[in-house]
Amino acid sequence: MSTLKAVRGTRDLLPPETALWNRIEATARTVFARYNFGEIRTPIFEDTALFARGVGEETDIVSKEMYTWEDRARAQSEKTQTLTLRPENTAGVVRAYIEHKLGETGQLQKLYYIGPQFRRERPQKGRYRQFSQIGAEVIGPPSSGSESPLRDAEVLDMLASLLDELGISGWTLHINSVGSSADRARYNETLRAALIPLAPQMCVDCQRRAVTNPLRVLDCKIPEDQPIIETLPKIVDSLDEESKNHFAAVTAALDMAGVPYTRNHRLVRGLDYYTRTTFEFTHGGLGAQNALLGGGRYDGLSEAIGGPKAPGIGFAMGEDRLVLTLQALDTLVAEKGHAYIAPLGEGMNPAALALARELRRAGLTVELGEGSFRLKKSFETAEKVSRRIVILGEDELASGILTVKDFATGTQTKVPRAELAAVLAAPANA
Repeated sequence: MSTLKAVRGTRDLLPPETALWNRIEATARTVFARYNFGEIRTPIFEDTALFARGVGEETDIVSKEMYTWEDRARAQSEKTQTLTLRPENTAGVVRAYIEHKLGETGQLQKLYYIGPQFRRERPQKGRYRQFSQIGAEVIGPPSSGSESPLRDAEVLDMLASLLDELGISGWTLHINSVGSSADRARYNETLRAALIPLAPQMCVDCQRRAVTNPLRVLDCKIPEDQPIIETLPKIVDSLDEESKNHFAAVTAALDMAGVPYTRNHRLVRGLDYYTRTTFEFTHGGLGAQNALLGGGRYDGLSEAIGGPKAPGIGFAMGEDRLVLTLQALDTLVAEKGHAYIAPLGEGMNPAALALARELRRAGLTVELGEGSFRLKKSFETAEKVSRRIVILGEDELASGILTVKDFATGTQTKVPRAELAAVLAAPANA
């Protein structure tokens, strides 16, 4: 019988790497809270129509990458429904906004999420079929100020702060405007016409996209296609004055706040719901596929899925790519626990558990040894997982004076039990 393994394109996350994931998520929650965002949790599967109508039937996500199945009716009163594991979360958040009538509050909704998404694409470094994203959406009725360019700039400022606090230096913010839905449609036709003589010289995907979704041609990463793409018309020439003024207000706010950016005329993003501001943060530590996160404005998405007018802007970042970036920067130091308790003999195991409980309740991270270990083995194990080792034998238990060795300094001291927690909490080398 063959050994069962994780399905291709999925993986297990194990300690100590999961500690890094937790640190990323905790930092994100802290930064989002400062900007007054609240958490939303939506189901991991939705009605397939949500993505077809919201994301776009001709996008690669909907046409090629979604995990979709027919949920058969269990009773005559039920209808058979087609369901899809969410490939992205913006459409689900907007669906929840509509379903729960959040627009009726008249308030701007600032929502973030952390959770898994699913796409059936070719697995590669930093890209999996089940992947976790951190994202946020700012959405509300026009009266709430949701259309304001200030909202765009605030989201970008928040993302710059988040990357800085994660220790990711050297990022680049690329921004552009895809204009209104009318601007976008006009540019699409201009691009489609320009691609007629050029597409046959390009990759198979670009040949298909030139007909079904010309904007996606600009996302092509095939090196041989880049010189051709550089000759294509730029969307800035298709923008009306209102769209140009909106983008100018976004960049003016970023300039005033001191958030650096680069205008990237090719940054249009291929999902149908994007309007006006689009953006992407990149980092050289990720190689050719260097995008850390991306997003943009989607002023017509709510109406596209049957809701009221509710302009919005949002983003999503892949946690796998954040982890790869932090590892590439080599700024990570494995966190060790405060102490390892080494009971001398199996008879000391109960007393060791009692001591561990006492220290853990004091807020310390404690690993509990086993009395059957020889002292040499306890020391070897302790040094791998903790900053210090606490030796607990009959003499220590009777006297209340414990032996503590600090692995960083090599010093060994006697510590009264009443002072133990404070000594172990002190930084190494203190």
